[in-house]
Amino acid sequence: MTESAQAVREFKMPDVGEGLTEAEILKWYVQPGDTVTDGQVVCEVETAKAAVELPIPFDGTVRELRFTEGTTVDVGQVIISVATGGGGAPAPEPEAAPAEAPAAEAESAEPQGRQPVLVGYGVSESSTKRRARRPAEQAPAAQAPAPEAPAPAPAPAPAAPVANGTPVSGADRPLAKPPVRKLAKDLGVDLATVVPTGEGGVVTREDVHAAAAPQAPAEPAPAPQPAPAPQPAPAPQAAAPAPDARETRIPVKGVRKATAQAMVGSAFTAPHVTEFVTVDVTRTMKLVEKMKADKDLAGVRVNPLLMVARALLVAIRRNPDVNAAWDEANQEIVRKHYVNLGIAAATPRGLIVPNIKDAQAKTLPELASALGELVSTAREGRTSPADMQGGTVTITNVGVFGVDTGTPILNPGESAILAFGAVKWQPWVHKGKVKPRQVTTLALSFDHRLVDGELGSKVLADVAAVLEHPKRLLTWT
Repeated sequence: MTESAQAVREFKMPDVGEGLTEAEILKWYVQPGDTVTDGQVVCEVETAKAAVELPIPFDGTVRELRFTEGTTVDVGQVIISVATGGGGAPAPEPEAAPAEAPAAEAESAEPQGRQPVLVGYGVSESSTKRRARRPAEQAPAAQAPAPEAPAPAPAPAPAAPVANGTPVSGADRPLAKPPVRKLAKDLGVDLATVVPTGEGGVVTREDVHAAAAPQAPAEPAPAPQPAPAPQPAPAPQAAAPAPDARETRIPVKGVRKATAQAMVGSAFTAPHVTEFVTVDVTRTMKLVEKMKADKDLAGVRVNPLLMVARALLVAIRRNPDVNAAWDEANQEIVRKHYVNLGIAAATPRGLIVPNIKDAQAKTLPELASALGELVSTAREGRTSPADMQGGTVTITNVGVFGVDTGTPILNPGESAILAFGAVKWQPWVHKGKVKPRQVTTLALSFDHRLVDGELGSKVLADVAAVLEHPKRLLTWT
């Protein structure tokens, strides 16, 4: 069966859950001409929360990759087209207008209603809405000044830029999102001179960066023919600086962008209070070494962070009011009868805070297993969006960087965050004598709408007491 007799199906960027509206294509695993099967992973994308692999939901032969690696794509946009065996798909365009086939394919949308979603994440309540197209943007072929098909097009038409096979009207105001317009203004780029590559003739951030690069405007000329393979990403992290450059600009996106927005929102929404305590953890460190050597705990990852996590859970059990959330809409305090314990993890893509669900119900070995899996998954960039939702309190281990302590900012929607500082040998008064002891500093930040000074102090004091006398950890397993 020839391609002209085959049906063409389009796979759109799915909603990977939690209301995300865009994702960056990190890597393509297929190329035009490759055969794909239902459920095969075709690309890896990065959302504002995590990296996710996308499986395609049908069989066929890859016809076109609509976006290059490094491009940020809105949910609902077609990212790949596949030639299938026929049946139920849009018919191919007439041979008389081969140059317009990609545009027609871009307009062939799946039935309105349910958005395609990544299996296992569900549908977001707010689906992506597409802007109504103006008459000037629709079916450029219908605007021909004469009915004769062979007649040459008007003079301006051949010079019009082409984006993904879709002619862009030069008479209209350039199409671009507000952040892209601001970027163009900051870089001194006139949007009217930029060749758009986004669907529907929308100017993307990559287009602006390409236009800002030296001698970039000379390249868009050969655009009319669709590329058989994705071109290298147009420097999503800014072009290499000249030898004498004094600054380098790096676009903020993905996990780093989401983290920045969340931290600003948290800092200016929840009234933060931070308290500190310095504690002798010599006994806890000795207990860690004994547990590592215990044959009954073979295979269990035991470390000081595990002890701190257990100590915090003990403190929450003794002071349950600290485990709450503030409902601004209903002006209510929501007390949680479960603890989803977040662990701040530094990854190559930025800081993320996955959480251990129902941590309060886990034994020490179970908590150790969950903690080890959480950290390793986060470092590999495989944490799912669901694993980063619903946290109640968080621990951030700044001690691994040699830092004594800090004033951590609350994870949005949570009541408290505990910073665990570096453990160091220091002179310490122990049993009436100055001795070298292993000491650390803990810092607890909490939402003062939910937690007053007394409650916050009790929680921090209980964590310190358990770490100073760690046998209490073993009385509740």
